[in-house]
Amino acid sequence: MPPAQDQPLGLTVHAMPALDRSSARKPSTVAGRWKLLAVLLVCAAPVIASYVTYYVIRPEGRRNFGELVDPQRPLPALATQTLDGRSGELSALRGQWLLLSVAGGACDARCESNLYFQRQLREALGKEKERLDRVWLVNDDAAVSEALQPALAASTVLRLAPGALAQWLEPAAGQRLQDHLYLVDPLGNWMMRFPANMDAAAAAKAKRDLDRLLRASAGWDKEGR
Repeated sequence: MPPAQDQPLGLTVHAMPALDRSSARKPSTVAGRWKLLAVLLVCAAPVIASYVTYYVIRPEGRRNFGELVDPQRPLPALATQTLDGRSGELSALRGQWLLLSVAGGACDARCESNLYFQRQLREALGKEKERLDRVWLVNDDAAVSEALQPALAASTVLRLAPGALAQWLEPAAGQRLQDHLYLVDPLGNWMMRFPANMDAAAAAKAKRDLDRLLRASAGWDKEGR
């Protein structure tokens, strides 16, 4: 029998099986995404809860005694005059925490009480007191009594045109402008109004507000202008 002849090796190329892209991997991908979302929600829950608590619930212990002004109102460029006749602008007071009182030059009993509490509140701040200035805005042309001068030695007293402050400050409903003490931040914004007719108990609560504000601003606010 004649020897078998060597035959060339035949190669047959078979196509790879097609992938079914709509198969079982899709449900597992969707499940993985839900798991990732659940993890993110668990991580974010404390942050969300804190925002809801602060901005929506606002527990009583977190409220200020003074009423926050919203929106804040920047110091206007109102013309002012010191008691010795030097002219200036109210906006020049920017750069320091300001505790303001408003009254006519005759300074009635409420005016004297507010000047007293201004002085007491500033002194109660201890080493932080240099970050707060006392300001009395005289909103008429009446002369200031000489008897008040010693109490005004460490404060800023500025006279403005009658009615000028109505462009900026505003009392609570049913109160007069001179019934309140007002707080201005170092950026020059009126940002808080203390309740009218302050007494010793109210002053203690106002002091807590001042302490918190000075503590919170310690990183960027420095004493003096």
